[in-house]
Amino acid sequence: MKTKVERKSSMEEAKLRKLGRGPSKAPNVQELAKQQLATIPPQYIQDNLEKTSYYNSSMLLPQIPVIDMEQLLHGHDHDSELDRLHFACKEWGFFQVVNRGVSISLMEKVKSEIQAFFDLPLEEKKKFEQQEGSIEGFGHDFVFSEEQKLDWIDLFYMDTLEAHSQEFKNLAISILNQMAKALKMDEKEMRDLYTDGMQLLRMNYYPPCPEPDRTYGLNPHSNTDALTILMHLNETEGLQVRKDNTWVPVKSLPNALIVNIGDMME
Repeated sequence: MKTKVERKSSMEEAKLRKLGRGPSKAPNVQELAKQQLATIPPQYIQDNLEKTSYYNSSMLLPQIPVIDMEQLLHGHDHDSELDRLHFACKEWGFFQVVNRGVSISLMEKVKSEIQAFFDLPLEEKKKFEQQEGSIEGFGHDFVFSEEQKLDWIDLFYMDTLEAHSQEFKNLAISILNQMAKALKMDEKEMRDLYTDGMQLLRMNYYPPCPEPDRTYGLNPHSNTDALTILMHLNETEGLQVRKDNTWVPVKSLPNALIVNIGDMME
């Protein structure tokens, strides 16, 4: 099991509401996993899994760049760290941030509460179930028919989580300001673009899968927002980044956060 927190724009949700459609009911993947199935149900089998090269354990794995926010904001090596940020955004679109000014105790509390939510009995979680016309709540993203292919995932989508959201917002604005410097933009222009932007929180739960080579935890995608900040709940690896037509597994550093440059920023 791997859980991540993902921030993204609300463009998909706005589109849903405009269309007047809400998510159809999908099976609860966590409950399916408890049944210790030998095979996954047909609606989770992806017939057109992307054919691409993967690294194996005998290869020397490249890793996404690591950015030290303390060095970037206040260090003597600011210019070199800014160059690393520019390289990470341009060549990877992903990077890990350390020394990022987000309370470790707060992160641990959020992780504990996420785990506690998914440990609840199904009937308790259903009290937070997604309602028609909205993707916010417990369930599954964008399910419109029984014939639709599904990802092997349960999620809980919500608009805000006060203290956690504020610290992550501050971090996002700091990163955007430094990206403006790297692009030789006016920092105020960057702040004006995103300071009042929508901020969403999504908790993803990936139960063990009996046939991981026949489905996705989450389909290959790019995020439509400006920045996505990911926080891993545990040490289980699962996130992969496409680099030079190869899927590279990301090994999360202790107490680090992973940042993805979204389509809006690109």
